[in-house]
Amino acid sequence: MPSPAHSAVSWENHVGERVVVRTRTPTGLADVLGDLLEVSPAALLIRTRRGDREVDRSLIVAGHPVPPAPSRAAPPHRALSVGALELVMAEHWVAPEQDWLGGWLLRAASGFTNRANSVLAVGEPGMPMEAALIEVVDWYGDRSQRPIAAAPEPRLNEDDTEQLLWATGGFTSAGWAPIPGAGAEVLTAATGSLRAVSPELPAGLTLSMDGAPTPQWLDRYYYKGQELPGVGRVLLTSAPVQTFISVRDGKATIAVIRVSIAQRWAGITAVEVAPEFRRQGLARAMLAAGCEWAWRQGCASVYVQVGKTNEAARRLYLSAGFEHHHTYAYLTPAS
Repeated sequence: MPSPAHSAVSWENHVGERVVVRTRTPTGLADVLGDLLEVSPAALLIRTRRGDREVDRSLIVAGHPVPPAPSRAAPPHRALSVGALELVMAEHWVAPEQDWLGGWLLRAASGFTNRANSVLAVGEPGMPMEAALIEVVDWYGDRSQRPIAAAPEPRLNEDDTEQLLWATGGFTSAGWAPIPGAGAEVLTAATGSLRAVSPELPAGLTLSMDGAPTPQWLDRYYYKGQELPGVGRVLLTSAPVQTFISVRDGKATIAVIRVSIAQRWAGITAVEVAPEFRRQGLARAMLAAGCEWAWRQGCASVYVQVGKTNEAARRLYLSAGFEHHHTYAYLTPAS
């Protein structure tokens, strides 16, 4: 019978994550560390440094997810490779429909946000590129959506540099082209360093945190000027843990931010400040409060994604202590 430690883990919720499991063997106990590829009632398929291992679930005595492996000797917020950080960020914004095509993550959320409606081509698809592209196009076609691929720009000399270049090259060779203005820059920082940069709020304003978005919070948040559809609320609460920060002027909510936690990383999303209250330090105050909360939850690192045309936001985050990690584009078939 599985041990209590093993039974407490819902392995189906951790496909695509890095895990460690301890199993019984004829000579004692042994650990298996790697990426969880597949889960069946009988076994886990884990990709280790020495190849894929099928682990009999009846022999597992303990196990849990672990943070992604660093790709370089650097502070934690700079140590992850581009692909590893992309997979971490995918757990902060989880589409209601997801499927794995080998190591590629297919995501659909009725078209709301490119991130939740694109294939993240990190890892190998388990088939030739031509066949993988057909699978991607058909998957989105079945949902009456145009196919979109997230295309992170790799950094030099990382473990996944060659794979990311191969994937992006395959899409572009097949006639996929960038969606104008849809890409973003990923910035990262040490969570602890951002806790101490909070300015005082102007007199009469108050800051609060809630475990779920309040109606007032939702009324203030607009994604690129759009009203929030129902699936947007699903995405906002899709991380393992999140908090929703509001700044109020009396009863009126004038600024909001979402801070999420997954894989011991904090993520900053959904930042909105009423136009008449901008340039008063509200975004910086919410950022510091959110990083204080995440730091107390054990998060050493934090990321934020900034649209390539949003120079004001980029200046804010860089001045607060964020650093450039990588950029990404979104590709779609030109036809």
